[in-house]
Amino acid sequence: MSEQAENQQDVLAKLIERHSEQDGVHETKIPSLFFIRHSYITGPTYGVYKPSFCIVVQGAKEVLLGQERFKYSSANYLVASMDLPVTAQVTEASIGLPYLSLKLEFTTAQILEVLSDSKVHIGPHNHSNLGMFVSQMEPSLLDAVLRLVRLLDHPEDIPFLRSIITKEILYRILQGEHGITLEHIAMEGSAGYQIRNVIEHIVNHLERSFRIEELAEMASMSVASLHRHFKEVTAMSPIQFQKQLRLQKARRLLFSGSTDAADVAFRVGYESPSQFSREYSRLFGLPPRKDVKHLRERNDQTIEA
Repeated sequence: MSEQAENQQDVLAKLIERHSEQDGVHETKIPSLFFIRHSYITGPTYGVYKPSFCIVVQGAKEVLLGQERFKYSSANYLVASMDLPVTAQVTEASIGLPYLSLKLEFTTAQILEVLSDSKVHIGPHNHSNLGMFVSQMEPSLLDAVLRLVRLLDHPEDIPFLRSIITKEILYRILQGEHGITLEHIAMEGSAGYQIRNVIEHIVNHLERSFRIEELAEMASMSVASLHRHFKEVTAMSPIQFQKQLRLQKARRLLFSGSTDAADVAFRVGYESPSQFSREYSRLFGLPPRKDVKHLRERNDQTIEA
């Protein structure tokens, strides 16, 4: 990392620390921008990454999507191009040097706007179709991120400048080695676009059982093609994807006060409480009641960036 980049990282760390004095996730006055702080290494936590751009300014993190593992720190950034259920863990943090990161959520419409307005040229990079990627932080991208965060000290400028700088950040990502991944999920007719629609359908109808033929028809694909493209994007099958989402929702419901595990199982779409308990234990390591008790002792059941 160059001396200039190190100085920018230091400034960014001070700004994030000033706006997030306590551990946890902090909303900012800039819509869709969040700061995250942890003073300790965390255990595995579970959640859904929305389409977002994430950078670690201090410390390090690991994210697991299916069986794919992503590690990132201040030298790089992570992008989730669609709703993806993940397991994550802060791997470097201390009271003296807390983990500091930021997350900027975005929409497909914003990607399309940048593609349309900028006529950005996306080269034929070697790329994976996976809906999540880690890429090297470039000076121009870091500079745009720093300018966005500095708007918090000038709130009168936020309404006008935040959308301009956000578009610049997306423009820089699209120019990067994995930019074609974002292009594919935004361009109508591409396999990534069709899989994104299937994912939105599963997320919005989580409690419903579905026939794989129904999803294939929705994506205008054969069943075999849907399975292949879905796994390329999410690192899991449609059934595994829905199961992860159901179990994560069940965990949130139990943590929020729904103490009847059987009732929660039915609410998220399980017909068999015993099957729910088995799959819950397999994912989270403990049966529902013991897991929720443990979560309340930790007071930490979600992830953000």
